[in-house]
Amino acid sequence: MSSGRQTAGGPRWTQTWLGGARSAGADLGYPGERLGLPEQGSRAVAGYGRRLVALFVDWGLCMVISAFAVRVLELPGQYRSLLTLGLFALQAVVLTATIGMTLGKRLCGIRVVRLDGRPVGPVWALVRTALILAVVPALLWDRDHRGLHDRAANTVVINI
Repeated sequence: MSSGRQTAGGPRWTQTWLGGARSAGADLGYPGERLGLPEQGSRAVAGYGRRLVALFVDWGLCMVISAFAVRVLELPGQYRSLLTLGLFALQAVVLTATIGMTLGKRLCGIRVVRLDGRPVGPVWALVRTALILAVVPALLWDRDHRGLHDRAANTVVINI
């Protein structure tokens, strides 16, 4: 019986399943290959970093606006978080449905597109945003860098 330690004959048995399919020698291709997208450049699948920066920019902007609104309208401070969430949802739905990107996405050079070539539209932008607000679906990604929110709306985030 093996103890799971490194042996002279090969690597530990955990190295293949902990490292994922690539460490086991599977060729999965580049993100977006299965979707017919290029590997690099314009229309390639956007990386995690750019998407995360865009999210922080959008959320930060909504925090600034809600803090200002709470002060100007003299609302109780506990409304600021709810207002931030509402503003984030509103801007994500409206801007993604109309132009395919939020301000943060624009600054990071990425946009949301539907795989069938049609505009994202208000219904799919609403579905996508609701799943982002639920947090967990947005954290579950496939090998094409699409979260469950993207898969549900049949969208992908690409470089401009």
